[in-house]
Amino acid sequence: MRLLSILASPRPESVSATIVDAFLSEYRQRKTDLVIDTLNVWMESLPEFDAEAIGAKYKGVSGAPMTAAEQKTWESIEHLASRFQNADRLVLGVPMWNFSYPYKLKQLIDLSCQRNLLFTFDGKAYGPSLKIDKALVVYVRGQSEEAGISDLDSPGFTYLSGYIDFWLRFIGVQEVVTLTVEHTWDGRAVDTIETARIRAAELASWRTRSDRAPAASQARRTVERPRLCRSVPRARTARSCAQATLQDCNFASITIT
Repeated sequence: MRLLSILASPRPESVSATIVDAFLSEYRQRKTDLVIDTLNVWMESLPEFDAEAIGAKYKGVSGAPMTAAEQKTWESIEHLASRFQNADRLVLGVPMWNFSYPYKLKQLIDLSCQRNLLFTFDGKAYGPSLKIDKALVVYVRGQSEEAGISDLDSPGFTYLSGYIDFWLRFIGVQEVVTLTVEHTWDGRAVDTIETARIRAAELASWRTRSDRAPAASQARRTVERPRLCRSVPRARTARSCAQATLQDCNFASITIT
């Protein structure tokens, strides 16, 4: 099994990376054949998505001849896309930056998410190019909706998780699990981070519907809406809540506050 782990924080000791590592450490114990491909968007040599890259994109899709520089850029794009194409599972660690995601993650998406690489388009409708059973996304922010905004309604994680969830499904991820962690930059940080690490390790026991279902029924898989499981930062509550979710949900959105 091959897992693509995408890290969106530039800090090696970031909370999102710490929680992802807790999941991977446990998952590695359960999947002895696991191969982890780590893609840190800040350490990767991502080409700029500039005029040259856009030119390569159009020519790459149409099959038109490229310049040497465009060909080099397109080969980098194809290589990034191949890391998604080769993955059986995805794990993403995404911190909140100004109520959205880091710009380097968007750069990765803009580069790799190309027609006939990660999605299809027949002139009438879009479709996924991938068939990845499961993705885990860890979202992290320092505060929560308790910290209000003068004269504005807080968007919460809408701008962050809404897009990432849509994009994963767009390219062909069948099941998306989200672990949302709040209060990582205040007096609750120690408790919430530890609870999140426990929860992430527990999520490593998740099985996909393809693991659970008979082979004859796999073609009939349908997308279900997420269930929301909220918890307080106490290890006992987090553990029992996770176990219930593991048994009952194919998709889950889990928030630790």
